[in-house]
Amino acid sequence: MQQYIPRQLLALRSTLFVLCLTPLAYLLAKTYGRTIPGEPVEFIQRWTGYWALTLLLLTLSITPLRTITQQHWLLRLRRMLGLFAFTYASLHFLAFIGLEHSFEISAIAMDTIKRPHVSPGFAALALLIPLAATSNQWALRRLGGRRWQELHRNVYLIGILGCAHYLWLADAGALGWPLGYTLVLSLLLGWRMRERRRKAIPFSRHEDAKPIRFFRKKPD
Repeated sequence: MQQYIPRQLLALRSTLFVLCLTPLAYLLAKTYGRTIPGEPVEFIQRWTGYWALTLLLLTLSITPLRTITQQHWLLRLRRMLGLFAFTYASLHFLAFIGLEHSFEISAIAMDTIKRPHVSPGFAALALLIPLAATSNQWALRRLGGRRWQELHRNVYLIGILGCAHYLWLADAGALGWPLGYTLVLSLLLGWRMRERRRKAIPFSRHEDAKPIRFFRKKPD
């Protein structure tokens, strides 16, 4: 099966990098040109949150795509997507505490209590931080493959918290996108659970199978 050679992979990663930066460039252009529609702070929060969740789901889709297509080079795109998801989630958080509340701790605490959808968002970002910090080869060697994988499985919990945050935030008449994201996450979680069950099934020994004997008697 044809695989991408390093030069083609580098071109693909470069293209993906530019595409992931495009939403941020669009937001900066709108801000600089003072052409943000509606309430600027609300638009920035929704825009960065939308792309954080989008990139997170794209990150989760890499493993199923790699398994289905047997294109193992896809795994080399996962880290970049995950780090960009963290970047947009951090910008979303900064817009909330900085632009909306001017970094006033009391105002942030009161708003967190007043609007319950904020708590899942905080929890998702808190879980994203160690994942972003360990998305490198040094951390993988330091933690070991098994511990590293156990830590990074939290990405599914982060996805659940992100969708809960989005659903809770949306108005009753604007649930289309949040429900769509939740459906995609449900499909990815379902695939993951099916794969874990499949790998957990022990190898069944055939009834007629017999051990191979190389010697009639034990050699001296």
